[in-house]
Amino acid sequence: MRYEALRLLCFFDLPMESKDEKRIYRNFRKELISNGFEMLQFSVYYRTCPNRSFANKFYKKLKMSNLPAGNVRLLAVTEKQFSEMTLIIGGKTKQEEIVSDNKLVII
Repeated sequence: MRYEALRLLCFFDLPMESKDEKRIYRNFRKELISNGFEMLQFSVYYRTCPNRSFANKFYKKLKMSNLPAGNVRLLAVTEKQFSEMTLIIGGKTKQEEIVSDNKLVII
């Protein structure tokens, strides 16, 4: 078994038209946060995992969410791949975000 740290990315698109759909969205988001996921951008969360077998635990947990509509995608990437992410900011914003192996730093 390889013990290579990785980041588990969770992309989700859930409907938010009715009150019930909004409640389901909020509960799913709270479930992600309680499982150690952090927001990267809207509807994209990530979690650091020490290895793939540890990440598989979250695949199983999120499959049990029983969402009635929408979709959720999980993607495991290595720390090196995650650190090579490029951020492009549009508009007149002067803010830059740097993604490193350790943490997200906002300058």
